[in-house]
Amino acid sequence: MIELVSTPDVERFRGAILRRMGLQFDDTKTALLSDVLRRRLAKRHAAGPLYLAELEADAPPEEWVALAEELTITETYFFRNRDQFDALAGAVLPDRMATHGKPRALKLLSAGCSSGEEAYTLAIVGTESLREPGWSVSVRAADLNPVALAKARRARYSEWSLRDTSPEMRRRWFVPDGSTMIVAPAVRERVKFETANLADPDSELWRPASYDVVFCRNVLMYFSAEQRRAVIDRLTESLLPGGYLFLGHAESLTGVTDAFHLCHTHDTFYYQRKEGVERNTRPVPVAPAPRAFRAGTVYDTAWSETIRAASERVSTLLPEQARPEPARRSNDLAPALDLLRRERFTEALDYIGGQPDTGDPGALLLSAVLLQQSGQLAEAEDTCRRLLGIDDLSAGAHYVLALCRENAGDLAAAADHDRIAAYLDPAFAMPRLHLGLLARRGGGREEARRELTQALILLENESTARLLMFGGGFNREALIALCRATLQECGGRP
Repeated sequence: MIELVSTPDVERFRGAILRRMGLQFDDTKTALLSDVLRRRLAKRHAAGPLYLAELEADAPPEEWVALAEELTITETYFFRNRDQFDALAGAVLPDRMATHGKPRALKLLSAGCSSGEEAYTLAIVGTESLREPGWSVSVRAADLNPVALAKARRARYSEWSLRDTSPEMRRRWFVPDGSTMIVAPAVRERVKFETANLADPDSELWRPASYDVVFCRNVLMYFSAEQRRAVIDRLTESLLPGGYLFLGHAESLTGVTDAFHLCHTHDTFYYQRKEGVERNTRPVPVAPAPRAFRAGTVYDTAWSETIRAASERVSTLLPEQARPEPARRSNDLAPALDLLRRERFTEALDYIGGQPDTGDPGALLLSAVLLQQSGQLAEAEDTCRRLLGIDDLSAGAHYVLALCRENAGDLAAAADHDRIAAYLDPAFAMPRLHLGLLARRGGGREEARRELTQALILLENESTARLLMFGGGFNREALIALCRATLQECGGRP
């Protein structure tokens, strides 16, 4: 008899998985959870309420092992996201060897190693990077799924797992065995696999200052926000000062921690741990509502010039109001934000200038926006760089720098800053829109279509507060109309 599961049972199951394993499954995974719960009830010949009560109390370890097998994804391959391994070989490991003290031993961690392809790739890249005698490299690899770890220890892989591995690498580091390939002993001996739950704060995995490099790719997305922050804190402490962290391409540390510098080489992003950092993440300020602005024109001039022209036209229509007194005792940005809404930039800057200089990232970002929109581009860039000296994970600062660099004619740097902003905050629409406009101006129609299509999706869901801060006086409807018009001009489907 197949045990039926109710919606409340699935919700209890979801909660137990989150509390014990740290894995978070949203509503799109409800069917998966229901199927797993049904299979476990059939396997255990248990009734739903009794089984769930056992999970919530003290289920035997073997049950959590079985759930790990069911709930964790194991598909991966060697040299996946090759640009990250290029950065590891070309920038990260040379830097660690140049700054490393004794012993001359590089220690790497593959957190969430799945079936071992990532860990062995780290060992291969590490071994090839040891140009000087006396150096060693080792890889510690941890995962929650025992079935995946058993495959990793066997070190035997199909052609599909080596689909992005060059013939030269195959000859050097793999031994053919029938239709499969076995990892060479020289690589295998550098890797140690173990079962570990990344959500366990007491795991020996997190010994302080243990690793030069941590790869934790496509793992954080499965954790709740609270668990994600806790895992990142443990990862941070486990890294040596100046050590490096690689995340999945869709993951970032924005809003999670300020314990890292952002690095960008070899066409990829990664992080370097700061030394002596005090965590101090602050929110981006909230702006009041903007006025609507006419859309439907494809702009050939710099986007920053378009914003400024729009602001000047609108400001002539606004009634004069009394200038607020500069704040003297509190860091209250609301009056300055209201002045930004009405394009009274000089007054807003005067107001901020009357506040205590606390180095507050929110005040610095607002100042940079005001300076950029009033045409004081050198001052805007200086303010952005000051802000990045405090918080180099500020997507807003990089976006403002992109506008400034475009105005200076440095389109390559403008695009770089847009890409950094988009990476730091994948939901941030304006860098994607700006990248599309830059590509369109440069004749890159395919890139323009790709970026504008993404911008159009993001604009539909962009927060009102951020549109008001970075939209240059245009409201959501106007920005969407601009995006659609430019997309259509580039041959896309708006």
